[in-house]
Amino acid sequence: SSFFSSPSPSTRLDAPARRAYLSPVSRSDLFRSFRHRNYRLYFSGQLVSLTGTWMQSTAQGWLVYRLTGSSMALGMVGFASLIPVLVLGLFGGVLADRLPKRNLLIAAQALAMLQAAALSWLTYSEQVQVWQVVAFAACLGVVNAVELPTRHSFVVEMVGKEDLHNAIALNSSIFHLARVLGPLAAGVVLGWVGEGACFAINAASFLAVIAGLAAMRLEHSPPKPAPAGVREHLAQGLAFAWKTPLIRAILALISIVSLVGSSNLILLPVFAGDVFGRGPEGLGLLTAGSGVGSLLGALFMAGRGKAAGFERLAFRGGLLMGAALVLFANAPSIWLAAVCIVPTGFGFMALMASCNTMLQLCAPDDMRGRVMSLYTMLYMGTAPFGALLAGGMAQWLGAPVTVGILGVCCLAGALGPGRAVGRAACKAGPVKDLS
Repeated sequence: SSFFSSPSPSTRLDAPARRAYLSPVSRSDLFRSFRHRNYRLYFSGQLVSLTGTWMQSTAQGWLVYRLTGSSMALGMVGFASLIPVLVLGLFGGVLADRLPKRNLLIAAQALAMLQAAALSWLTYSEQVQVWQVVAFAACLGVVNAVELPTRHSFVVEMVGKEDLHNAIALNSSIFHLARVLGPLAAGVVLGWVGEGACFAINAASFLAVIAGLAAMRLEHSPPKPAPAGVREHLAQGLAFAWKTPLIRAILALISIVSLVGSSNLILLPVFAGDVFGRGPEGLGLLTAGSGVGSLLGALFMAGRGKAAGFERLAFRGGLLMGAALVLFANAPSIWLAAVCIVPTGFGFMALMASCNTMLQLCAPDDMRGRVMSLYTMLYMGTAPFGALLAGGMAQWLGAPVTVGILGVCCLAGALGPGRAVGRAACKAGPVKDLS
């Protein structure tokens, strides 16, 4: 039987095992990764750091809009921060496989801290210009191109493979909790002392995660053979992903869902203002609904006691997200729309956490960084193009029709590559044969 798949009907389960399978979510399993000291250090540091990052993101958008009054300028900053992940992400994965991951993460956090400190100084001195903000956003994108695949592939070194799915889901819950706390804190600080203070607080917040990484006690990994050239490592990573049916199917599913499924968020201001005739409070309601769904999805995944059945969760998450988008697009009131958008965040989180876990379990230890760089590239690197696609379609067809079409495309992705993930998982065999 496959490690990823659920037991077949012919498999005889005793009563406790049957109850565990039928009720896979357990409160006792929700924080199981916390029994690992290294993960506790990581979790606390990341919560502080990501809260600071969301503070900077909120203040940065406000600063750019205050300087220009242009939504195009906001788009340029967003594009500059994400496009390096698509272009350079695979090189980041190569570095993660060639160098000690903890040292690489500390270096990346230090560079991000310097970026935030420089932006704070320019803002305080009233010398900041939009081109500088765009340039700093691009620099942070380059850092993220290395940091993201390294961080994803480092999780298994902290908790092992048995608790990997729980740690991945808890990491998502950190992100969405910080997504709530950071903007709230930024709103207070912006009104009190301005954007420069938000950037300075973010710079200081990186010290928490750097201290946590430095305090970890890691097992010494066996010495690696002399590394091949960067070009050869790149080719090896791409060839491995292409020749492994499960990884190939997962990456195809992620590409479709990231392109057409998550881009609806850019149209929420249009729904709040033009479709439902509400102001900022309407946008806040819709945005909160999406965030609540994502947080619930992360907690659901963290509470799963058994590291199996991820291909079914990915398939069902894609179906749930696509169906909820179609319902959201046709909601007659903003309150029903807020209800319908909750399952979109839940389904998206269940799908992405399942795919993340399956990829890490499939990848050999010396290939995990490159595999996770492909995940990062397709997850985040397609977002700018998805936003352009959604914006262009909405300009022509209107926001409700656009989101409805995107929802149907998401359903098609679940029924196509999503089913291919299930078929490939059934043939993959136990995890011990994969890594």
